[in-house]
Amino acid sequence: MLLSALAHIAASLATGDEPTDVLADVLSRVASAVAAAGVSLWLTDAAGLGCHARTGIAPPAVPDVRARLTRAGRGDATMLLVRLDAAHHPLGALVLAPPPPLSPEQHAFLSTVADILAPVLRQAAYAQRLEAEVIERTQQIDRERRITERIIDSLPVGLYVIDRDYRISVWNRKRETGMQGVSRDDALGRTIFEILHRQPASVLRREFDEVFATGRLQTFQMESNASGEMRTFRISKIPMRLDDGPVSHVITVGEDITEWREAQDRFSQAEKLAAIGTLAAGIMHEINNPLATIAACAESLELSEPDAPVPLRDGLRLIQSEVRRCKGITDSLLDFSRPKSGDKTLVDVNAAIERTLFILKHHSRFKKLTVAVELDRSLGAVVLANEEQLVQVFMSLLLNAMDAMREEGTVELRTRWGEDARSVLAEVVDHGEGIRRADLPKIFDPFFTTKAPGRGTGLGLSICYAIIAEHGGRIEVDSTHGEGSVFRIVLPRAAERGEGT
Repeated sequence: MLLSALAHIAASLATGDEPTDVLADVLSRVASAVAAAGVSLWLTDAAGLGCHARTGIAPPAVPDVRARLTRAGRGDATMLLVRLDAAHHPLGALVLAPPPPLSPEQHAFLSTVADILAPVLRQAAYAQRLEAEVIERTQQIDRERRITERIIDSLPVGLYVIDRDYRISVWNRKRETGMQGVSRDDALGRTIFEILHRQPASVLRREFDEVFATGRLQTFQMESNASGEMRTFRISKIPMRLDDGPVSHVITVGEDITEWREAQDRFSQAEKLAAIGTLAAGIMHEINNPLATIAACAESLELSEPDAPVPLRDGLRLIQSEVRRCKGITDSLLDFSRPKSGDKTLVDVNAAIERTLFILKHHSRFKKLTVAVELDRSLGAVVLANEEQLVQVFMSLLLNAMDAMREEGTVELRTRWGEDARSVLAEVVDHGEGIRRADLPKIFDPFFTTKAPGRGTGLGLSICYAIIAEHGGRIEVDSTHGEGSVFRIVLPRAAERGEGT
């Protein structure tokens, strides 16, 4: 009977069934084999000593079991303990309470059961700890994965990752937004050629293949009007290795650098204007010297020949007059190309526009245009500026509008407050030919012009740019080829610059 019980106990422990059910079955067979009224299994774990399974009557109290375990021997008349040890590591005990009278064979049976249970229980405890560690590690990995995904989704750039089969494994939130956005569910697992169609698949494949083959970062710029306006993007293709082997993935990052590009263009424009100003200063100096000599000679001849014929005297006076006019032109060019600070006062932009219109109304070609004026009369004298230079800017823009509309049509002049009344905006609107997109970045370059030969020098807009920049403002352009252009001047309010009142 005892051998049969041991066989059944060993078979139960080997089944791998639910541990609680297996232990209950083992204790039931032990109780039946030794005719015990109650058998319980006590184990020591992180929570301390406790009863993990029992059969028959209620088990004894924890302090009683703990006290018996610390004593030598197996127990007394109220309780019998059979210790469970695995590799000299105490695990707990089998407890029979009350203990029945046992034969030597039954004592040996209990010892054998303890020897069978101990390693199984220790292995189960180890597996339980290992399972807990795996669960904790899995949760930690899951938390780190969510954090990484959140970081990738929070980046202000479009990002995706492909493997060597060109299949998408990462597709961040920025790639999902916008007019051309593709949802993550639609992108993951598909090839990049199924998702992106702006470039030919052969070109896209060649770019990725080069990164896979060379392991070198690729960076280039591209323009796109998918959002409805032309934007500039910096595209970076970054090699990624999962180990020390070859490139396994390519990370592609797309960053909108339109504003940065425009800032770079403005800085470049400022450098060009500074260079042309220095050049103009040297040229004007060289021209003014011979002009001064010519004027002095003409004046000397006029004074030394008081009885000279009238045509000669008139010719000398004409020479002096034309020399003064030439000097005025050269001085103006110098002022335009390299604007001087000059005297600035609080100026009403509306007044500068009205003064410009008063001057131009006598222009024969300008008379053919219709001028629509919409001025915000609440502006007042709030811009710290040189009014003469502002008149020059508005005159140049109006003459350009006249040329763009071939001397017919309507020119609109508008003024208003800027954002939060911290600046003043003035707009010159024409409905002429407009500016081609390819020419827009170059219109403020010195000597660049789209006018017919003899109709322009290419200095007008660059001079306007320099004057407005010297006043702390900026010129913006919106233009559609074939529809017209809007030149917008933004000047800071005097209080915003810490000047004036």
